[in-house]
Amino acid sequence: MADEVFKAMADPTRRKILDELTERNGQTLFEICARLTTKHGLGSSRQAISQHLAVLEAAGLIETRREGRCKFHDLRTEPLERIATRWLRRDRPES
Repeated sequence: MADEVFKAMADPTRRKILDELTERNGQTLFEICARLTTKHGLGSSRQAISQHLAVLEAAGLIETRREGRCKFHDLRTEPLERIATRWLRRDRPES
């Protein structure tokens, strides 16, 4: 699972998407595209952003939920917390 998280986060566009979801969770594809264009000057197509979202979802970094015709994207921090805990455990003796 950690490999998928690192691969997903290797792309700068996907990191910007995560930044936007950190700032405001529960956005639609349209909202994410608009924020990436206005705040970051990214001119990616909706299809390209949709593919980035699929990679992030496969890595467990976001989850989606449907409400009527709208699909909302929510940040999941658990995979990142597991990675951080792996190297930042307080119970290990210092060298």
